[in-house]
Amino acid sequence: MLLTDTTMKLQNYALGQWLAGEGEGQHLFNAITGDILGTASSKGLDFGAMCEYARKTGGPKLRKMTFHERGRMLKALAMHLMSKKEEFYKISWATGATRVDSWIDIEGGIGNLFTYASLRRQFPDETFCVDGDVAKLSKGGTFIGHHICVPKEGLAIHINAFNFPVWGMLEKIAVNWLAGVPAIVKPATVTSFLAEVVAKEIIASGIVPEGALQIICGSANGILDHVMSQDVVTFTGSASTGKMLKSHPRLIEEAVHFNMEADSLNCCVLGNDATPDKPEFDIFIKEVAREITVKAGQKCTAVRRIIVPEKLVEDVQIALGKRLAQNVIGDPNVEGVRMGSLAGKTQLQEVKEKVEQLSKTQKIVIGDFEKFEVKGADKNKGAFMPPIIFLNEQPFKNTDCHNIEAFGPVSTIMPYSTIDEAIELAKMGKGSLVSSIVTANDKTAQQYIIGAASMHGRILVLNKDCAKESTGHGSPMPLLVHGGPGRAGGGEEMGGKRGVFHYLQRTAIQGSPTTLSVVTNQYQYGGQYIEKVIHPFKQYFEDLEVGETLVTAKHTVTEADIANFANVSGDNFYAHTDATSLEGTIFTGRVAHGYFVLSKAAGLFVDAKKGPVLLNYGIDECRFTKPVYPGATIGVRFTCKEKIDQEKRSEEDIAKGIVKWLVDVYDETGETVAIATILTMVKKSDQG
Repeated sequence: MLLTDTTMKLQNYALGQWLAGEGEGQHLFNAITGDILGTASSKGLDFGAMCEYARKTGGPKLRKMTFHERGRMLKALAMHLMSKKEEFYKISWATGATRVDSWIDIEGGIGNLFTYASLRRQFPDETFCVDGDVAKLSKGGTFIGHHICVPKEGLAIHINAFNFPVWGMLEKIAVNWLAGVPAIVKPATVTSFLAEVVAKEIIASGIVPEGALQIICGSANGILDHVMSQDVVTFTGSASTGKMLKSHPRLIEEAVHFNMEADSLNCCVLGNDATPDKPEFDIFIKEVAREITVKAGQKCTAVRRIIVPEKLVEDVQIALGKRLAQNVIGDPNVEGVRMGSLAGKTQLQEVKEKVEQLSKTQKIVIGDFEKFEVKGADKNKGAFMPPIIFLNEQPFKNTDCHNIEAFGPVSTIMPYSTIDEAIELAKMGKGSLVSSIVTANDKTAQQYIIGAASMHGRILVLNKDCAKESTGHGSPMPLLVHGGPGRAGGGEEMGGKRGVFHYLQRTAIQGSPTTLSVVTNQYQYGGQYIEKVIHPFKQYFEDLEVGETLVTAKHTVTEADIANFANVSGDNFYAHTDATSLEGTIFTGRVAHGYFVLSKAAGLFVDAKKGPVLLNYGIDECRFTKPVYPGATIGVRFTCKEKIDQEKRSEEDIAKGIVKWLVDVYDETGETVAIATILTMVKKSDQG
């Protein structure tokens, strides 16, 4: 119905209701056929009320959830949307996208939900998190500092570009929802019909709390008039629009966090070593061709500048021309079509204007706006264009290619003589989201990365070792930061945990170790102990208390201990076994192995009988802080440091959690000789 009913009005989701805007609104077109799909309008929406609704309705509900609960919410939503993906693919076709293009947008976006769902395990099962290490602020250790991060009590306003109506929305809301912050999404109107369908599935699923998501399909002009200091505004799109939004008086007055991810003049560099007889040359041609044709070049990360050794310019031009000649343009529903259209006639006109500007200082060597074929569609009705490749033989003199971006299948080949020249050309883009270099020489890769990194948000190195599994030049990954300096906007999003912290308020806290242990639900070294008669290994997960401490019996270390451990472990390092080799070292005699000290500590704190402890899960941190010599007497303070709940993976799974223990090994003087954090998996008493 969506693709045939030309009277259809897209709906906005505001204040808990689906509402069509007033008036005729903006016409939306099928990018393949040119047919009218319907209209979109936001007239009549109260943006101020929408912002308050997010803050007062969605925000409190999300903030009451723990990181783990929010993560499970994301996982459930990802699974739901994945079950509906074929419906999204059918509609995505009208944006001009092929199946591969749509896969990046749809399943790439859903993949972000899955990724951020799994990140919940890197956060505590709390509504807040602790960041970094404790700061010791006093000599006696009774006054310390730390950092706590809580969700901002505002909302995220996401203003997205037209090229990825699904990924652009999901890659952002996955992050703010994990942090506990609601969102208003403003997709670009030209492709908002796809974003609207996905948003309707999200709302209909009932998986996310009411108020966590609102969407504006029409214009959002005026929404920034209502932002407040706790809000976050993100923008993806052209640098010129981003600069205009960034200078909004309200953002400045309220000191609102603004993240900008702008289209940039990204480059791909061919290494001097990658001659036509090497696999890296073919990898380079394939990668560049893919970045020019995928999404018809409408990617903020697409390759706009092709930087190659001057001796290989002709080889690259010929090879790239042959590969692009095999590219079939047309209706993505027709078999054999590998490149669809631009998102609309407006975009096509803009690209043509930019190509005309670039033509003044460089020449087209591949492609012709008039002489190209379209399969299964009318090229005059749809927003089709062929790949256009320029050659700029003097890129240091003719610099339009470093300043003008045609947001379509357009790129420029340019020569360099040395790797330093390649670096300089790369940086002439004045800040890019991504650069890549194809080389089998790791030293060349190192030189390029160190030289070019200051002006790029991401750098990919491709060679035969990783090309097969590489996600490619143009694919931002959820666990890596996406953004870049200068022209690219100066912002940063995603990046795993890094992205979540953009939506959290980091606050320094100070007090006694005991107080901050209670505040953070994590034991802080030096805090008061909770001593019980029952051994900690005999208690179920829910019965253990943070700060609960077992003070063990003691053991006097002997030379026999050191010799026996050396025999068992095979560790015959001279400091443990050869007293004649210690001259010039820090040791005054044979010293006990650090791992013997830790192993003996385990022997002192472990309760051997079967109980709720299922297994030793590992060691997070371990330091040996003072030599232990024969005759030293060691004991252990074994303290419950943190409890991390674990969800059951199936009905048959054992209900359990992970417990972090502080192992503080001290000698007869009371001084710590070793300190570690170990983890145990502990059963819950309630197995339901």
